Amino acid sequence: MTDTTHTPLINTVIPDLAFKAFHDDEVKTMKLADFRGKWLVLMFYPADFTFVCPTELEELADLYDTFREEGAEILSVSTDTEYVHKAWHDASPSIKKIRFPMVADPTGTLSRAFGVYIEQAGLAFRGTFLIDPDGKIKTMEVHDNGIGRSGQELLRKLQAAKYVRQYGEVCPAGWRPGGKTLKPGLHLVGKI
Repeated sequence: MTDTTHTPLINTVIPDLAFKAFHDDEVKTMKLADFRGKWLVLMFYPADFTFVCPTELEELADLYDTFREEGAEILSVSTDTEYVHKAWHDASPSIKKIRFPMVADPTGTLSRAFGVYIEQAGLAFRGTFLIDPDGKIKTMEVHDNGIGRSGQELLRKLQAAKYVRQYGEVCPAGWRPGGKTLKPGLHLVGKI
């Protein structure tokens, strides 16, 4: 059973929680408010030194420059400590590619706040949250831990959320930058 007493909702402002992270070959103390003013991806995963997690993290590492060009920062989060993150980073060629902060959540504080904590296991589900520059959740998805996520689809969602925020139009299924959008209450509009 997960602790869903703190399950966030779309358009709610995320809490300003502090945490430790392994980033740029050192341990840092950060807080969620440090990322206000830019788009933020919170990507929860169960544990370091596992099977599916490195495939997701490597894909995000490969897409990191594109996310940064879109004005977004990525935080990967597991219930491991910052020192386990460092050990994994040092030991794995896939994880060595990571340049975004690897957040330590050994007490499950962040995982509980976002409703992805698995109490009996002390791990997180694969939860992904896209947060706008005002700190509001714009997309969220939670997967069972055996099902990996797509970094490409997450990038598409970021681009759609940015478009909606900037233009007030909405993006249909499968929308990509340059594709047709919709004006609420009207019909498809031409390419931008």
